[in-house]
Amino acid sequence: MGRSYLAPTALLAALIYSLGACLGANAEEVTIRVAPVDDLKAVVASVEPAHQLTARARIGGTVSALKIKEGDDVAGGAEIASVVDQKLFLQMQALDQRIRSQQAQREKAQGDFDRAQELFRRGVYTKALFDQAKTALDVADRNLSALRSDRSVIEQQAAEGSVRAPGPGRILTIPVSVGRVVMPGETIATIAEDKYILRLQLPERHARFMRAGDKVEIGARGLHEEAGGGRKQGRVRIVYPEIQGGRVIADVDVVGLGDYFVGERARVYVTTGKRDTIIIPRNAVYRRAGVDFVRLASGEEVVIQLGEAHGDGVEILSGLHDGDVVSTP
Repeated sequence: MGRSYLAPTALLAALIYSLGACLGANAEEVTIRVAPVDDLKAVVASVEPAHQLTARARIGGTVSALKIKEGDDVAGGAEIASVVDQKLFLQMQALDQRIRSQQAQREKAQGDFDRAQELFRRGVYTKALFDQAKTALDVADRNLSALRSDRSVIEQQAAEGSVRAPGPGRILTIPVSVGRVVMPGETIATIAEDKYILRLQLPERHARFMRAGDKVEIGARGLHEEAGGGRKQGRVRIVYPEIQGGRVIADVDVVGLGDYFVGERARVYVTTGKRDTIIIPRNAVYRRAGVDFVRLASGEEVVIQLGEAHGDGVEILSGLHDGDVVSTP
């Protein structure tokens, strides 16, 4: 008699059956229940600074130096530009001449007072002339002090030509250039504060679901991502009470946005209510010939359609019903 053999198809079926039997021996059974989950809606948010700072010129003049460029990180109080007004130096020179002249008058008044004081002590000088010399010295002192105060004011105005960053952050724009004439209060640079947030714009029908403190999920960087992969967690910091153009605006705090571009878009998943669904352990699903299956406790294989991932579980869109018992290896 010739050796008997199994056809390849029958052999493959026998192997699959044997493997299923082995797995079934160590399988656990999970009863499927319909449970409510958060109904997540994907929206696009933009990265924005929590506060946008503006460095302005405090005096009018000509921009003599720029010590920054777009994209630079600056510390609070760091000098970023210099504005020079030549008229201030001319005024300072004129005051210096007046101060020297007043100092000479003060020295003369001091000498007159010293002589009047000595003569009055000897009794050969009248009290009226002594008081007159003393008054002249006091007037000279006060005039000299006033001129020095005027000079300090001009020195302070010249020092205010140093434009400093109002806070730490990243330089966004520099609308001026070296040699340009600027007016007091004109913008020298705009600075994005170190802390970045995600700004959402939701349709107003979702406004009732959004509250400060709610958790949201942020997709991986870039608008094209795998479902459920590489998501970060964020928290709503504020929901603005005004609806603009039919949209509700909210800000979300997220850790790790420091290397994002301002204005860069990110996918955010927000909760818009609850829905009932079936979630099973991910290891209960196996794939064959491009189709997803689960095995029931009865041994029957069921074709399923997978939905969104939820941690170690996965949502089932079709194929299972409430009360089904699924075997998991």
